[in-house]
Amino acid sequence: MNPRRADIDLLVTDFDGVLTDDKVLVFDDGHEAVRCSRSDGLGCDLLRGSGLEMIILSTERNPVVSARGAKLRIAVIQGSADKAAALRELVDERGLDLDRVMFIGNDVNDAGALSIVGWPVVPADAHPDVAGLARHTTIVNGGEGVLRELASTLLLEQEET
Repeated sequence: MNPRRADIDLLVTDFDGVLTDDKVLVFDDGHEAVRCSRSDGLGCDLLRGSGLEMIILSTERNPVVSARGAKLRIAVIQGSADKAAALRELVDERGLDLDRVMFIGNDVNDAGALSIVGWPVVPADAHPDVAGLARHTTIVNGGEGVLRELASTLLLEQEET
């Protein structure tokens, strides 16, 4: 069963490997650059238009995460060593139920968060150790429009009515 917008009150996503293709360019001055899909911008607009709150939750502390979050108009939490604890805190602050939270992750550091939410989602190229935790797997790989695909999936029911 595909997730529906009506089932989700909060969407939280990892950054590297979900919004990026999990690759990084490191310049000789130490600055980093990542590759993201522009289609995620439209996906975010559609999801925001449906009233869905979205947050980027990253283990990394990197200016590219903040820059991409600002571009997408999504709140960013960085430097989170324990994503499951951070998710519990977010849910408690908002008075939400973890069963109505979607978390998108792609690697072993996302396993705890994927394990506690009602809607664990992984991109098609997720690490095998977390792929089995997913309730939903996207068709696209990380960095290829995961949020855009999810917007279509989540909002499909609304378009059909």
